[in-house]
Amino acid sequence: MDYKRIVAVQLSTCLGDILRVEEIEKVIEKPKKQNLGDFAFPCFVLAKHWKKAPNVIANELAPKVVHDLFQKVEAVGPYVNVFLDQKQVSKQILDEILRLGNQYGANKNGKGETVTIDLSSPNIAKAFSMGHLRSTVIGNSIANIAEKNGYRPVRINHLGDWGTQFGKLIVAYRKWGDEDAVRKNPISELMKLYLRFHEEAADDPSLEEAAREAFKLLEEGDAENFALWEWFREESLHEFMRIYDLLGVQFDSFAGEAFYNDKMEAVVKLLEEKGLLVESDGAKVVSLEEEGLPPCLVQKSDGATLYATRDLATAIYRKKEYNFIKSLYVVGSEQSLHFQQLKLVLEKAGFQWAKDMEHVSFGMMLRDGKKMSTRKGHVVLLEDALTSAIDRIRKIIEEKNPALGEKEKVSHDVGIGAVIFHDLKHFRTNDVEFSMEQMLNFEGETGPYLQYTHARCHSLLRKGEYTPSTEALEVEDEEAWPILSLLKDFDQVVKLAWREYDPSKIARFALDLARTLNQYYAHVHVLSDEQNKTARLNLIFATATVLKEALRILGLHAPTEM
Repeated sequence: MDYKRIVAVQLSTCLGDILRVEEIEKVIEKPKKQNLGDFAFPCFVLAKHWKKAPNVIANELAPKVVHDLFQKVEAVGPYVNVFLDQKQVSKQILDEILRLGNQYGANKNGKGETVTIDLSSPNIAKAFSMGHLRSTVIGNSIANIAEKNGYRPVRINHLGDWGTQFGKLIVAYRKWGDEDAVRKNPISELMKLYLRFHEEAADDPSLEEAAREAFKLLEEGDAENFALWEWFREESLHEFMRIYDLLGVQFDSFAGEAFYNDKMEAVVKLLEEKGLLVESDGAKVVSLEEEGLPPCLVQKSDGATLYATRDLATAIYRKKEYNFIKSLYVVGSEQSLHFQQLKLVLEKAGFQWAKDMEHVSFGMMLRDGKKMSTRKGHVVLLEDALTSAIDRIRKIIEEKNPALGEKEKVSHDVGIGAVIFHDLKHFRTNDVEFSMEQMLNFEGETGPYLQYTHARCHSLLRKGEYTPSTEALEVEDEEAWPILSLLKDFDQVVKLAWREYDPSKIARFALDLARTLNQYYAHVHVLSDEQNKTARLNLIFATATVLKEALRILGLHAPTEM
């Protein structure tokens, strides 16, 4: 049940046509202290209309706001504070969670409309570093959040599988490559060849010319070069899939840059027909001077297309193929200008749907406060980090709980979950410091802490021989309300996380729920009071259900034993 909506509707009936229900809903706050109620409506928004001080308005408005679910409504300074009837609301929340299970908190606001999500997008033949983790897990979680809000997410891995670097790789492989070595360890060997090319080219500029010629042949469909490119792509993708399997991330499309190679000519032609292309030093650009931005380079002086040309073709294709209501690009903050230009060019070309494209930016993954860089050797490979996390958790389990069943699965779930959660607990535009020690801590703001709390819930349920019962929904404990109050808010958190494309909202909710539950454990003996045991276990079960769903949305598993 949407209690915030109920409060907004009741306020709306008192305010008449001054504010719509949706407008009221947006400004309703949650008081910072429990003793100030469950919802607070700030009367500042009415001061101009009624020409009265906000605290005067609050005093006049509070007595008029009534509902069966409200225990009391009072003016607190410039706010109208609403206190819910805890007994009634507690029963409703528990009943709803027991009935709906993991569907609790979901809504149908998206009406099944399609949202395309461009995420991960590593470069072929290059190492999958911790820097790639951010786009992958943020994008995957946003897709889960979209689904929870009633949309149909389409996860697209726009692989970096085209460009002049493949000319360099082809030349390097022909000069120094070893087929068996590449088959045995594709990414590592291809990276060595790529780096060697740059080292040798520093002393031999003819290599750069050879690379340009090799890529030109590739673009023209040369059979031998195409076969090499296809092999590099397949071997790389095979390696990437192992990492995606570890993370539990799946995709609906792997249409990368190469897929759009035959679709760019039509884009250039369209822009020319619209009169948008102008010459600049022999190249063709779309001027964005009126918008205060540098021009968007669409075609080089030699006729070659660029990143922007490809992304224009990509956007047009995706709209035609998926008819998206939203098209999200989960790409680092440094690409902000590119996406501004992309949207503006499409709008100038008459594509009104360009306004539905959004750049979901994120900050950098740091190590010792510095940006990770492959060239400088200041990098952590993602697969190494994931396997290291699993190994460390396996050792902890061997020390603390050697008799645990499914040790391998739990080690995997907790190790991978630690790495994912460490990223997603931060607001996405913030930089994230890589720290294995912080990630794997079983106390504090970590994935293992949340997973352990979930497992602890199930340990209690097993000891109490619990079976769900809608006959015992009245939890008498005063300490239970903070938990129920959080459970009540889950649907609002889900909506807000979607509005702001922000998985950290879910992560912070999960941490608050786990902390509050652990405080409840500390004060209430769940199993010792037979009279209240079933009601208390219902509360534990409901909390575990919602905690598990929050973790699922973030891309984490929730073990029942640890």
